[in-house]
Amino acid sequence: MLRFILNRLFMALPTVLIVSITVFALIRFIPGDPAALMLGDMAQPEQIAEMRTELGLDKSMPEQFLIWGQNVLAGDFGKSIVNDEPVLELVVSRFIISAEIVLIAVALASLIAVPAGVIAAWKQNSITDLALVGTATVLLSIPTFWLGLLLLLFFGLKLGWLPVLGYVSMSENFTAGLLYIVLPIMTLVIHEAGVLIRMARASTLEVLRLDYITHARAKGLSESAVLWKHAFKNAFGPTWTMIGLILGNLLGGIAVIETVFTIPGLGRLMVDSIFQRDYPVIQGCLLFVALSYVVVNLIVDLLYPLFDPRVVAE
Repeated sequence: MLRFILNRLFMALPTVLIVSITVFALIRFIPGDPAALMLGDMAQPEQIAEMRTELGLDKSMPEQFLIWGQNVLAGDFGKSIVNDEPVLELVVSRFIISAEIVLIAVALASLIAVPAGVIAAWKQNSITDLALVGTATVLLSIPTFWLGLLLLLFFGLKLGWLPVLGYVSMSENFTAGLLYIVLPIMTLVIHEAGVLIRMARASTLEVLRLDYITHARAKGLSESAVLWKHAFKNAFGPTWTMIGLILGNLLGGIAVIETVFTIPGLGRLMVDSIFQRDYPVIQGCLLFVALSYVVVNLIVDLLYPLFDPRVVAE
């Protein structure tokens, strides 16, 4: 087990390095001079040159990357051009907001969709199976922004049950904060449940065709015992991988949802920074999103042996 963990950690290091180089290069290829942007249109060439020297932009690309990498390892992501705040503090504070929504949404979607997918596989070709698969297909087909707008219209404007604009942190006011994130969470749960239902059904169908399931039934075990005690654990492995992919994708990809519901999360910060050409914040957001994706998938890999003991043997 220890060898498996060390192997996965070692494999993650090149990924982190490649991600860091990619993020650094992408920002450098953006048209425009960060020093000129920081000083404004009235800046003199001498002032721009001095600012470039201060920022290290007059050095070669490899030197800039090494300096930037050392600063990142020390926790210094630079300062925002727009509001002069430390980038790391700004990104972390926004990431926490996004993480609250994503973690709750993925957990709820998994609790609902995984059992539904298993039941659909168990009742293959029945009315229950067709209903669940049809529902999952419909949920997958609905764009999240359009679904969010429909929920806002119905629960916010028509019924008046939930707020439609603004945000309150749950640390400040738990009840009010919870009301503000109900609709974003509901939107993500509805959409991602469709993905997980189909995945859980497909993996369960594959396991139910294996010989050990036939043997378990031949021993006289009930169908519920065969399904939940023997088939579910092995069938959950691929679904667990999908949950990890969804989680990593949503942590950096819910900018549309945050824009629809005016949630000041990481995705919205990234979009705003792109429009404002705030290069340090864009760079910090991209790096944080990429690293969070790597960390999530690393955790998924480390926990995978709990669902498939054969992974440790390999």
